[in-house]
Amino acid sequence: MSKTLKIALLSLVALSLVFVWVGRNSGKADEEKVVIYTNGDEEATAAMETSLKDAGYEGKYVLQSLGTSELGGKLLAEGDEIEADVVTMSSYFIESAQEQHSMFKDLSFSTKALENNPAYYTPILANTGSIFVNTEVLKQKGLPMPTSIKDLTKPEYKGFVSIPNILDSSTGWLLVQAIINQYGDAEGKKVLHDLIANSGPHLESSGSGPINKVQAGEVAAGFGLRYQAVMAKESGLPIKFVDPAEGNFSYTESVAVVNKDNEAKTNLAMKMAETISKDAREELLKHYPVALYEGEKVTEKNKPAHPMKFKQPLTVELLKQHQEFFKSAQ
Repeated sequence: MSKTLKIALLSLVALSLVFVWVGRNSGKADEEKVVIYTNGDEEATAAMETSLKDAGYEGKYVLQSLGTSELGGKLLAEGDEIEADVVTMSSYFIESAQEQHSMFKDLSFSTKALENNPAYYTPILANTGSIFVNTEVLKQKGLPMPTSIKDLTKPEYKGFVSIPNILDSSTGWLLVQAIINQYGDAEGKKVLHDLIANSGPHLESSGSGPINKVQAGEVAAGFGLRYQAVMAKESGLPIKFVDPAEGNFSYTESVAVVNKDNEAKTNLAMKMAETISKDAREELLKHYPVALYEGEKVTEKNKPAHPMKFKQPLTVELLKQHQEFFKSAQ
């Protein structure tokens, strides 16, 4: 073997050892990072990441976005074996996961929430449902301005309504809660049946689907998140939000810390959870204008006319019941 070839082989061996050393240390560094799972949309995720960066946590965490159903399924199936150290998620899923697995650690920081919450989570945002319309399409089609969800079941609205599907979207649950609460099971099923029929191909798997179709003029009216309609109107689009007579129902998304054996990492996760719950609120309020803590204020336009709460606590089990109710009404 020539001297040149020996040098080349030794260089390759040395280089491979460097790669192995770097790879092992990189893997170790990744293991020390706090893993955050969230079902938050783009605006929520951006606000959380900004708060963590400003607090000096950049490079110390990994944030992964998952759909509500996917993340909920992981929480219920995996418990504290889940990879995540911090979870931001619909509060009812966090409560159900805690009841099933006792997987979350009580928060070590205090909050000044307007409502009492379990010791293991604190809300970071809230979503409220409403009707919204495209005023130009209403005028073109000669449709009356709706004042209730039931108005959207009238024959003249057939093909001009878009709603979220509760089987795919938690926004759809706000719609079903309003119908059941106002009309009960029997009449409510008929109202929902007629509403689904009027929606036809505009039954959306995404909570943002209806507002997108209303904005595009594909339909005249829809049901979805109130703040989206407020923002659309403020941007100059011919959108009007209508607080339905059945009520504006809401749900919160909260942050919780998974109780893991790694005390140092769990403590860091707790600090990040506190940062998200406190430092991200100013930005979150711009996109989800619902006051959750003492001292927070929202403008009049962001206050629903008919705020309501469902008569039963929101749980995964109740969601499943309402999903079956929805399917039986189709």
